[in-house]
Amino acid sequence: MYSHQPPAYGNSHHHHHGSIHSTHSSRYARQADYGYQAAPPPGTDPTLWAYFTGVDTDRSGSITANELQQALVNGNWTKFDLDTVKMLMSIFDVDRSGTINYNEFAGLWKYIQDWQNVFRHFDRDHSGTIEGHELSEALRSFGYNLSPDLLRLIEQKYASAPVSGYGPPPGITFDRFVRACVVVKTLTESFQRHVSLSNFATLYVHLWFSLGLIYEQFMSIVLSAP
Repeated sequence: MYSHQPPAYGNSHHHHHGSIHSTHSSRYARQADYGYQAAPPPGTDPTLWAYFTGVDTDRSGSITANELQQALVNGNWTKFDLDTVKMLMSIFDVDRSGTINYNEFAGLWKYIQDWQNVFRHFDRDHSGTIEGHELSEALRSFGYNLSPDLLRLIEQKYASAPVSGYGPPPGITFDRFVRACVVVKTLTESFQRHVSLSNFATLYVHLWFSLGLIYEQFMSIVLSAP
């Protein structure tokens, strides 16, 4: 199960700017067509309602995966890849309707804003992508001390372009960075649930190293899959 919140990290300073379909300088959303403006339901945020109706291009009252993908872009103006969009839909489609209603959209909007702050914090060189050392720092701050081999595998899997084999992999764009972090968190929690250390209390010291190897193998197998 995916989490509705990004992992906590360090004592960073967040910079709040940019949001879905903002008319400001957000680089993570396309400008919406605001020609259609249904009256916001009582108690809703008018600005957020305007974002929602801007993404809901077919005026159905809910957002499809295709509409969401068309609305979201990375810092280099490439669309979010479909796998990330599907992940976001699976997290916030609480009623399992296959679409996102306004209340679900409100949670998704905040989630992306929070991840934007995380991304900016770890994009130390302000390149608009996350490179290997930045990825390592981010995951370590979330509590995931992965081996160099695993980090390299993640960097290659979520690179913004095919890895040529020459030089460092291309950087990881915002959408893929979110997905990489969520996948590492989800896989780690799944492993922990299935391999409970409480079952090995008397053999803890002897098994710790072995469990580390099993975890490494588990993560490598899953992350190596297409």
